[in-house]
Amino acid sequence: MMEAFLQRIASRLGRDVRTSVERPQWKHAPQQTVFQGYSEDELLDVLKNQCTRIHTTLVETNSAELYDTVEHVIHAHGGGPIIIANDERYEQFGLSSFLKREDVYVWDATRGRDNIEAAERANIGITWSDITLAESGTVVLLNNQNQGRTISFLPTTYVALIPKSTIVPRMTQAARLIREKMARGERVPSCINFITGPSNSADIEMNLVVGVHGPVKATYIVITDR
Repeated sequence: MMEAFLQRIASRLGRDVRTSVERPQWKHAPQQTVFQGYSEDELLDVLKNQCTRIHTTLVETNSAELYDTVEHVIHAHGGGPIIIANDERYEQFGLSSFLKREDVYVWDATRGRDNIEAAERANIGITWSDITLAESGTVVLLNNQNQGRTISFLPTTYVALIPKSTIVPRMTQAARLIREKMARGERVPSCINFITGPSNSADIEMNLVVGVHGPVKATYIVITDR
């Protein structure tokens, strides 16, 4: 029906409906050269510097010390209750016992609004970053039925677990990675969140207020994973 509708409009305009769009080849592409050739360590340094600007604490760790690091961060933020996604990376990174804590609620797609109410009660929400933008200090969440978006914005504190290998220079690379997923036929969720530290807002006089409409505090835990 939509194709017929578009074809009717195109006919009135005296042209055919385009079935595909060619990607333009730009003579200059400066967006591709920002931090070009940077190593993982150099990109991490960029991310660290940006975190100081977005009021976000960054903690470095490795897989062996990850559990103790997460425990320390939770304690520093006042403990639970905690809400997390139903994510296989907890087991992959040796945090399976974390899922059994009494103060941890694991997102359950079958429980409907119970998940949102758990997020409202939570002091801390924890997610894994799928892609991390060094330039802006942004974590990218490919949300799905096992990870509702409220995990990252209803609790008082947001904690992002960031495998070091997910750090890329900027939005340019994130968009490319998402396009590549789609080209391979992988399912890409309709809800993709780009989160840059705690929530904040500024009025017309540029007076910044942190924690207006979401988490008041944010911590990024960067994990050396290779």
